[in-house]
Amino acid sequence: MPHFIIECSRSIEKFTLPDQLMSSVFQSAVQSGLFNETDIKVRVQPFDHYLLPVKRMDFIHVTARILSGRSEEQKQLLSENVMDALAGFGFKNTLVSVDVEDSNRAVYLKRVV
Repeated sequence: MPHFIIECSRSIEKFTLPDQLMSSVFQSAVQSGLFNETDIKVRVQPFDHYLLPVKRMDFIHVTARILSGRSEEQKQLLSENVMDALAGFGFKNTLVSVDVEDSNRAVYLKRVV
């Protein structure tokens, strides 16, 4: 934990490579100061098929799944860090959104198998 899931239109690749996008989100998570660098996981899921209100519009949505217990201010800072990182790419005609979701500490499990 935390997990950063980047969902995006596949056409985002005309602006940046998926590795660059993941690296930028990873660095924004590190810079938030909320997590140990070795705990951060980032993945990207491009979509070929999606429907938005405006035709030919791209999208990026980042969901940050973090363990519960952080304040609203800390979660807001994280959202802003990620949004600022995404804004740095200079996307055009792109709907960008970020959401921070709490995972329940009591039931979250992690192990290497």
